[in-house]
Amino acid sequence: MSAIRARVQNGRLHVDQPTALPEGTVLDLAVDDEGNDLDEAERTALNVSISRARTSLEAGLGRPMRVLVEELRRR
Repeated sequence: MSAIRARVQNGRLHVDQPTALPEGTVLDLAVDDEGNDLDEAERTALNVSISRARTSLEAGLGRPMRVLVEELRRR
């Protein structure tokens, strides 16, 4: 399913497009931050870090999130 775009007007959400969702469907909405303040060098560094992390995970070097969170909480 594709995203549904809505606009806030007078404190209410307005959807300006038709949808095939069944009547009465309940949606959970999240605010989408349509950008960030990264410059080209920062974006490149981020992409390199993500690529390295993916390679590590594929090599079996990752740790379960639960373990990482426990370590962070102990600090």
